[in-house]
Amino acid sequence: MKAAVLTAHGDLDVIRYVDDLPIPEPGFGEVRVRMKAAALNRLDLFVRRGWKGLELDFPHPMGSDGAGIIDALGPDVIGWQMGDAVGINPTIYSSQQPDGPYENQGKQVGILGEDYPGSAREYAIFPVRNLYPVPDGFPFADVAAAGLVGVTAWHSLITRGHLQAGETVLVVGAAGGVNSMSIQIAKLAGATVYAVGSNAEKCQLANDLGADVVINREETPEWSREVYKLTHKRGVDVVVDNVGAATLNDSIRSTAYGGRVLIVGGTTGYKAEINVAQLFTKHVSLIGSTMGTQRDYTQVMDLLFAGRLRAVIGATFPLQEARQAQELLENNAVDGKVVLTLDES
Repeated sequence: MKAAVLTAHGDLDVIRYVDDLPIPEPGFGEVRVRMKAAALNRLDLFVRRGWKGLELDFPHPMGSDGAGIIDALGPDVIGWQMGDAVGINPTIYSSQQPDGPYENQGKQVGILGEDYPGSAREYAIFPVRNLYPVPDGFPFADVAAAGLVGVTAWHSLITRGHLQAGETVLVVGAAGGVNSMSIQIAKLAGATVYAVGSNAEKCQLANDLGADVVINREETPEWSREVYKLTHKRGVDVVVDNVGAATLNDSIRSTAYGGRVLIVGGTTGYKAEINVAQLFTKHVSLIGSTMGTQRDYTQVMDLLFAGRLRAVIGATFPLQEARQAQELLENNAVDGKVVLTLDES
């Protein structure tokens, strides 16, 4: 079968398009899906580069997001039929008791494309519990593009962050996948949304997605000071920060007394010095969150299918051009998600 794979850890040249991988067979509790679309995330860049402790079986199919049509059923699968259109929840759950109250909390939880072979291939195997039905005619690319970013944003803002109507939210970054979903979800929850964008184009996207106030970082580098000014020296109730080391202190400074900072990633690094006094004097909570539950995923998909959330797709490539797709993502040359299509694969 055809697939976009990593042949080793390294630069873009380790990405290959191959056509000779064996077609996998589903086991108990699994189905095989003929993939129609797979979306990329910044996670794909990190997986490609590798880190200590990450052990992959090369060639490793990339991609955490996907959608397609059921092609084969495992021996014990009921409730699904060949030909059903499905979206794929990218969080792979453990059969063991989770460490916390949600099934995505635990050492044995994995992510498609990182801990398991990914979605950028003709045929892929998934646990039945990770499937969700897609309405007839709904674009597979949109389902794939909304998966990981949607479940991540929903779990952090709603499930973990307990966002309430009438609160204020600051999204640090205006055009990334998780951020574009966070803006929309916060608006649906009834919040007033502030967003920080790195240029006018990204700020315009945030406006288009419903942000109430957008700060252009090119024009206003001290954006946390501007947030404080715009909120009449109160700050915001919730900050969504997936940038990490470069922005965490500004995110903390932007909070109101009793505010929450939701940390859902660290694209600029994982080690940051913070002013502890700001935490305890302002009663600020730092809340870590990654991926989400199956319930989070289904809620996001239902809103997507109802037209209340939209997938933000910045570029689409055929599977054969997976290297070019990752290059675009790595160079920050795209707003929204990058999607790989598998039409006649």
